[in-house]
Amino acid sequence: MLRTERHARILEHVAAHGSVSVEELSATLAVSGATVRRDLQHLDAMNLLRRTHGGASVGNIGLETPMQYRSERRRPEKLAIAQAAAALVPDRAVVGLTGGSTATEIARILAERGPVTIVTNAVNIAAELVLHKDVTLVVIGGTARNESYELVGPIAEKTLADYYTDVTFLGVDGISAAHGCTTHDQLEAATDRAFTDRSNLTVVVADHSKVGKATLARICPLSTIGHLVTDQDAPPDELDRITAAGVSVTVV
Repeated sequence: MLRTERHARILEHVAAHGSVSVEELSATLAVSGATVRRDLQHLDAMNLLRRTHGGASVGNIGLETPMQYRSERRRPEKLAIAQAAAALVPDRAVVGLTGGSTATEIARILAERGPVTIVTNAVNIAAELVLHKDVTLVVIGGTARNESYELVGPIAEKTLADYYTDVTFLGVDGISAAHGCTTHDQLEAATDRAFTDRSNLTVVVADHSKVGKATLARICPLSTIGHLVTDQDAPPDELDRITAAGVSVTVV
């Protein structure tokens, strides 16, 4: 297991349970207690959790795992979702991309495929695409979020009002029939909503861990969404409810 993936699993475990012991993490990750202690020390130094006697508890991170630790989690599922999502994009389309590890994979596929215009507020996606000769890149400004590498806030929303996209791929922290699309941050939610307001088709890309889940800030109701692309471990009952609400669902 890669170190970054191990750190991501530790952060997710702490976020889910509030606190955790070294012994529990050692058993879960199949590594030594010494390795777990080094990992906890590193994450504590980065203010991502709080080191306690014999374990760790939730720190400044709250419930959101930073992007750098999310990119290696469920990578096969995210690649499959990205490939299915990219297949929905017509030739020479104008594509909106919010942040997230799955959206980053979509950006890579589209950049290699051919001429495309991409409108994004994710600085990591912009950095990857800027040298691709077949990509017309529009970067939306705003206030940077450390956790997601996205530029958000009033500047981003005002800028997005001047653009129109054929397809927008929306990364979310939760999608459910009851609560629609949600994320952890209020500013990010408002900026994501601005993307959906100016798009002909909004496609949510979310692995199974996001389906049936609701987080702090609502982005939009399901009526705003045209399509959901997820993986085969998503809960079938929730997918049935999302489909009944009028959203097309692709399971990969």
